[in-house]
Amino acid sequence: MAMGPISSRGGKGRRAPMADINVTPLVDVMLVLLIIFMITAPLLVAGVPVNLPDSRAAALDQPEKPLQISLDEKGRIFLDEDEVTEVTLAGRLATAATQKGPDGKGPQVFLRADRALDYGRVMRVMGELSRAGLTRVALVTVGEEGR
Repeated sequence: MAMGPISSRGGKGRRAPMADINVTPLVDVMLVLLIIFMITAPLLVAGVPVNLPDSRAAALDQPEKPLQISLDEKGRIFLDEDEVTEVTLAGRLATAATQKGPDGKGPQVFLRADRALDYGRVMRVMGELSRAGLTRVALVTVGEEGR
């Protein structure tokens, strides 16, 4: 197959148009987008930076999106990515407890607390979870592969 212009039978110099597509720029753009997504995807996992403790426990399989409560090193409380006070936390947890999952139970709660935080502060938040009726609480840690 010839890659250049095709000459006509008469030899009068007329050339047929080339029907090739140059895909090199498309591949370049796709590789750049792939690199951008590879860099930004790990940053989208958790919105609040917390220095989690280590654990040897395996990761949990979750069919639905859990409710995430985070406590940073200063003791501030975040519900998903929204900062809440201890006073408003009880009301927000009560409304979250009314939402039933596909299994008929309340939502799964992931509690993420900074390792430098006082244990009593974490237990006060867990007490609020229990008072609101949210009993499916998982404490999030950094596993062996996360180090």
